[in-house]
Amino acid sequence: MRKATAHLFSSVDGVVERPDTFFRFESMGPEEAAFMAKGLATCTDVILGRKIYQEWAGYWPTQKDDPFAAFINPAPKYVASRTLTGDLERENATLIDGDLIEFVRTLKEGEGGDINVDGITVIRELILARLLDTLTLTVHPAAAGSGRTLFESIDGPLLLDLVDSTVTKTGNAILTYRFKD
Repeated sequence: MRKATAHLFSSVDGVVERPDTFFRFESMGPEEAAFMAKGLATCTDVILGRKIYQEWAGYWPTQKDDPFAAFINPAPKYVASRTLTGDLERENATLIDGDLIEFVRTLKEGEGGDINVDGITVIRELILARLLDTLTLTVHPAAAGSGRTLFESIDGPLLLDLVDSTVTKTGNAILTYRFKD
């Protein structure tokens, strides 16, 4: 069965929204780049929330020499949205028709590599449905002060197993978790 994975940048106070407001690009060194490349190497498909799809649609297609652009631009992208309709403007992007949870279950049972998941709400929904296999947080040494967190509005405890961790030379803690049943 295919795995669904997510990787978010986080501040030390748990904010995952708009990471460009709390991290500096110079804090992304070769260790971070190698980790991200390794994580994406097994992924063949992407699930995006509407908001991140719209944010990325105008940016990544113009980035020709970026390693993430080399992954995201040709990859099949499935967009979860309750408001978008019709054809999407981006290459290889398809609007998910129907229920996100059922779509992901079916996609995970199909052929292909791992599935990269992006977008705070989509990641949260897949966590609650127990469909996200691993979550990686790159925690930057900065406090955002305000913004959305991944675990806001989750009722009760959510138990995690730390399966990998490293602290980079630039001071980021890269933490990978699996969810306990």
